[in-house]
Amino acid sequence: MIRRSSDVRLCSQYETGRSMKRAGMVADTYPFPASAGVLFGLGLGGFFDGIVLHQLLQWHHMLSGWYPVNTLDNLALNTTWDGIFHSLTYLFLVGGLFVAWRASQRARLRWSSVRFVGLLLIGWGLFNVVEGVIDHQILGIHRVNETVPEAQRIYWDIGVLAWGAAMLVGGWLMARSHAGPGSADLVSRPQ
Repeated sequence: MIRRSSDVRLCSQYETGRSMKRAGMVADTYPFPASAGVLFGLGLGGFFDGIVLHQLLQWHHMLSGWYPVNTLDNLALNTTWDGIFHSLTYLFLVGGLFVAWRASQRARLRWSSVRFVGLLLIGWGLFNVVEGVIDHQILGIHRVNETVPEAQRIYWDIGVLAWGAAMLVGGWLMARSHAGPGSADLVSRPQ
């Protein structure tokens, strides 16, 4: 469906863009920016980790692998670093909002729920994989579930890595399938 609002053409659906291209018309729309969706996903993944695993379930804190929460001083230190971690994940969300807002001001976006959810999953999955490899395995600053016996902790770590990898792959497939015309690959920028 193409509507004219003064002299602006709006392409409301992906199929419309394809039919416009076949008809030799140029759809002056762009897919939702990948970087915005990925930043939103990184922020939501971080908030899920911090709120659910750190605060509600209390499976671990930011530095509990180095400073076990067995004294008030260690609890205070871990709580401070949990707050720093939350601040950084907040910045991911603000960054995603900024990118999305700027893109919507400079170009007409094709809004696709499937693409957006796919990009969120990519960001969240990326968070789980990177944080799981660096924090859990390389640095050892904490493990996913420190309330279980030591021998079982690796299974929780592997589970979160697998969950993250599944979100990355599923998100990529979703976002890629709804990138739309004019998008050569997953990452696209408005002109």
